[in-house]
Amino acid sequence: MNIMKRIQINILITAFILTVTAGCSKDYLEKKPYNALPVESAIQSEADLLIAVRGTYAGLRNLDLYGRTIPLLGDLMGDITYQSVSNSNRYTLYNQYAMSVADGNALNMWTAAYNVILRTNNIINANIQETDNVKIYKGEAYGIRGLIYFELLRFFARPYTESPTADGVPIILEFSPNIKPSRKSVAEVYTQILSDLGQAYSLLGSYSNSSRISKFAAKAIEARVHLTKGDKTSARTAALEVINSNEFTLIEDDNYVAYWRNPAPLTNKLETIFEISSDGVSNLGFDALGYIYNQNGYGDFLCADDLFALFSDTDVRKSLLSEGIRGGTPAVFVNKYTNITTDRDDTKVIRLSELYLIAAEASLGTDDAAARNYLNEIATRRDPSFTGYTSSGDVLLEDILIERRKELAFEGQRFHDLNRLKRPIMRSANFPSTARDIPYLFNKRLLPIPQAERDANPNISPNPGY
Repeated sequence: MNIMKRIQINILITAFILTVTAGCSKDYLEKKPYNALPVESAIQSEADLLIAVRGTYAGLRNLDLYGRTIPLLGDLMGDITYQSVSNSNRYTLYNQYAMSVADGNALNMWTAAYNVILRTNNIINANIQETDNVKIYKGEAYGIRGLIYFELLRFFARPYTESPTADGVPIILEFSPNIKPSRKSVAEVYTQILSDLGQAYSLLGSYSNSSRISKFAAKAIEARVHLTKGDKTSARTAALEVINSNEFTLIEDDNYVAYWRNPAPLTNKLETIFEISSDGVSNLGFDALGYIYNQNGYGDFLCADDLFALFSDTDVRKSLLSEGIRGGTPAVFVNKYTNITTDRDDTKVIRLSELYLIAAEASLGTDDAAARNYLNEIATRRDPSFTGYTSSGDVLLEDILIERRKELAFEGQRFHDLNRLKRPIMRSANFPSTARDIPYLFNKRLLPIPQAERDANPNISPNPGY
């Protein structure tokens, strides 16, 4: 059909619509849809708010958020895990550092993240009578919003330690379907993140269980945010506030395996400060994080050989790894996630051991003795035969980073550590030969701003190299 014909048809359709609607009353035209509620009417009570909060937590379980992609890419794009030659073709381009603007995981992470942010905005902006529970629900929403903006920054923007003025991500704080926001600076987004976490801390009450944001979770995430920014003083203060509260206890070596075998949220304040809950009903099935590591699932991703070599035989963390054969070649299997049927493993977001490692790194240069003490609290627990580190200065920093690599392996922090420290990513021979030495300024150490998002909103600038 030529363009003139299309125009003629469109004119006829428009004329028909105008004729029909001319006789309609204004009241008729302004009727609300029978199957939808306006955003401002959706939350009218404390009970409505609780339902909205539960929906927000469910959103965090999305495949391309904490369901799988965030923790997996945090290690795959680093030097922790690699794709077996025998695989289901998931995340192949990330293994190769060959992503494009059409990448589905990047698009879905972006979309799912802003969907969660929309849910938090609706809770925060709900105009209902304030009760103790309403304060808690809004505190949880602030904490989740700050966390999600932080994850978006870590994947889609340059580190604060490189350029606070670089393009960050759009900040959206209320529902407005017609806006087309541009990207705020990295510094502006960090200001919003820290404001949200501060609001969460002020509103939240005591800890209930590991699957809900508590004031301690907000403060723990704040410590991670400050360290990522390079603000060691604030990172140390926030980490020690949680540690010195004595609310949580570290796992001992004789309970380490049992801790990781437990699929359920905790109420005993053992190690886990916040995690994303899955259970026998609410789970991702074969799309869950555990399924892509476990050899009874896809088992696509394996432990890098050079990481495996760091564990002594007496290190309890080595008991969550095993040697075998996959795709005809020797492999080290990841057994950190064993619950891939019925009640699934939860995804750990932040644990107490990380706060000790944050306190250690943040103490460097001002109190190396304290830094060693915090580091050895973790290292000697995990390996009872190890007598502890005695280093200082630059050597102590490397020791801390080694312990971070071992302790937080398969939990998604390594890639972000290497980015905030502006270090090259040196991957082992397990990885494709073209993707073993990833220099710091390599453009694809950022995920692409999705082309679909840029098509819908031309105000969003692309990431370089895409």
